[in-house]
Amino acid sequence: MTIIRLGYVAMSMGLKSASPSKTMTFAQFQKIGNREAAIQKLESITLINLQNTLRHLKHNAASEIHFYRLTSRLIPLATHEVLKDWDYLSPLQGSLRTIGDFAKRYKMRIDFHPDHFVLINSKEKHILINSLNTLKLHYLLLKGMGIDSTHRCVMHVGGNYKETEKSLERFIDNWMEVPKSIQKMIMLENDDTSFTLENTLFLCEKLGIPLVFDYHHHLAHHQNINWETNWDRVVHTWRDSPLPIKMHISSPKSETSFRYHSDFIDSGMFFKFLKEIKGSVTQIDCMIEAKRKDEALFKLMDEIKTRTDVEIIDGSSFHLK
Repeated sequence: MTIIRLGYVAMSMGLKSASPSKTMTFAQFQKIGNREAAIQKLESITLINLQNTLRHLKHNAASEIHFYRLTSRLIPLATHEVLKDWDYLSPLQGSLRTIGDFAKRYKMRIDFHPDHFVLINSKEKHILINSLNTLKLHYLLLKGMGIDSTHRCVMHVGGNYKETEKSLERFIDNWMEVPKSIQKMIMLENDDTSFTLENTLFLCEKLGIPLVFDYHHHLAHHQNINWETNWDRVVHTWRDSPLPIKMHISSPKSETSFRYHSDFIDSGMFFKFLKEIKGSVTQIDCMIEAKRKDEALFKLMDEIKTRTDVEIIDGSSFHLK
C-alpha cells in the first residue's frame, strides 16, 4: 500500500492573529530615521513571525498534520543591499532552535518555496547573485533550526525568455555557480506556463535534483498529457533523497481560469492521479496549494473518510488500498 500525507502552505485559516509573514517595507524602514531603532523594529517583527510559526506547528501537531511549508517571508528585508551588515540571525537563534526541535519531536516535514523572483537561470548577473543570497537565507534558517537542509527548498526552473532550450542550458551553466550546500537543498517543480514536466526532468536527471511533480501545472502546460509515461523517471530523481517523494496538488479555479488555484481540492481529480501511482512508491507527501490552506486539507480529509478505497491513518494521512 502507498501512504499519502497531506500538508498545507504557511498560514492556518483557523488561527487568529497568527501571521508568520508580518513585514516592513524599505520605505517604512527609512522613515524611522534612526538606523539602530529601525533594525530593532525589524528584529521585533521577525521574532513575532517565528512565534507565530511555532503556533502553526503546534496547531499542526494537534491536528495530526505532518507536512508544512514555512513562509519565505520570516525575516523582512534580510537580503536588502542596504542591510548587508545586519547580523539578522544572532537574535533569532533561540527561536529558530525551538521551531526545529518541535518539528523534529513531532516528526514534521517542513520546507520552503522561495518566491518567483529567485531565478538561477537569469540572464542578468545581479539577479543571479540576489537569487543565491535569498537561497542562502533559506539555508541559514534551516541550519539555525537544526534541520537537515537536504531537499528542503522547492523552486521553479525560472524564466523562459521565449527560448526554452537556451534557458535550460543557462540553468545548467549557472548551476555551477551555486554552492554545493545550496545545490543539495534544491528541488525543482514543473510549472504552468514555461517549463513542462519533460523540460524539468531534463534538468533533474542531468544535475541530480529531485523533481516535485505538480499535477495541476502539468494539466495546464504539457508536451505530452500522458504524464504516466514519465512517472518512473520522476520517482527515480528521488533515489538519493532522505525524504519521501513530494508533489503539489491544487485544482483549477474554473475552466476559464484553469491555471489559478481553487479555494479547495477537487478530490475526484486528486484520486484520478492517485489511482495511477498506487503501489509505485511507499509514500508520497502532497503539499496542498489551495486558497483556503489548512481548511482545504480538512475538507479533503472529510471527503476521503467517506471512500472505501482508502484506510485512514490519522488527521492528514491515509493508505491507498
